[in-house]
Amino acid sequence: MSGHVKTVKSLLHLMESTTTLLVFLLLATVASTRTVDADKNQQCGGTTLQQTLKLGRLLQNLSMDLIRTYKSSQGEMSEPFCKVPVSNVPNPNISGLDPSERMASIYARLRAFLPHFRRVYEQQTDLQPPTSPLLSKLTAVSAHSGNLASLVKDLYQERFPNLPAPEPEGGPTALPPAQNVFQQKVYGCVVLKSYKEFLSNVCRELRTLKGSECHSRVRMLRVNALFHF
Repeated sequence: MSGHVKTVKSLLHLMESTTTLLVFLLLATVASTRTVDADKNQQCGGTTLQQTLKLGRLLQNLSMDLIRTYKSSQGEMSEPFCKVPVSNVPNPNISGLDPSERMASIYARLRAFLPHFRRVYEQQTDLQPPTSPLLSKLTAVSAHSGNLASLVKDLYQERFPNLPAPEPEGGPTALPPAQNVFQQKVYGCVVLKSYKEFLSNVCRELRTLKGSECHSRVRMLRVNALFHF
């Protein structure tokens, strides 16, 4: 009977030790999760990357509204305008293999689009009444695009401090020569459509960058939290 009592006591002791270990692991997991969530909210928000992505999303929405306004202001048969080939309009695709090259490409393309926005605005000033919402929307998108270019440059220098600052594409931007009214309408539509596609690519690139950085940070924080619990 005495041996039986000892066996029971040993089992009870083992159960208590196992329970204590499980509680410890549970508390460690909770503490790790809270630490990670708190730091993730602090580190993944409010940074230059977060600000850049936020402005990129705003511009993406504004550009979609802008092209709708543009088409409606050009009269009948405006839909095919965007499908006519136009030379010298910046490519909406982002070039480069590594993150630094792709971010430099974003900056260069943003700067390349700005002269085209000014030309479209000048042309539409002659075609639209002064109170046209198209003109004010063109001005807003152009201004926000300049701000986005500045943020992208800051983000580049923050992420790649040992590399030279990104520069606009070499040489002056090639703008179209004098155009008739139909050519102006086509040119403006193609510029805005290309820019809308470009912004979609920019936001996708920034989301990928943010996801990669946050994933790496969360993994590191969880390991650190477990070791320091």
